[in-house]
Amino acid sequence: MSTHAIVGELTVLTAAEQKESLLAALEAGQPVEVSLAGVGEIDTAGLQLLLAVKREAVERRAPVRFVSHSAAVHQVLTFCRLDTQLAHATGNHDSRKDVR
Repeated sequence: MSTHAIVGELTVLTAAEQKESLLAALEAGQPVEVSLAGVGEIDTAGLQLLLAVKREAVERRAPVRFVSHSAAVHQVLTFCRLDTQLAHATGNHDSRKDVR
């Protein structure tokens, strides 16, 4: 399993860099676990990135899990009503432990 931790902003300023890294991890064909615990800020570009990675993983049949959501990630997913749509990839929010 490949583990990738996003720390800091997941915004228009950082999404392109994160996209390259996450897609490279998917190309390896191994399951990918993405920790979102360190995300302090997320905007629509960051949200779009998470959805694109999920879509790409489904197309490649490569499992991806988003774990340890920060409060910022949880707030955006809930506000956009994507918490349930991404439930099988993201689980329920609990900032104290990995979400499985």
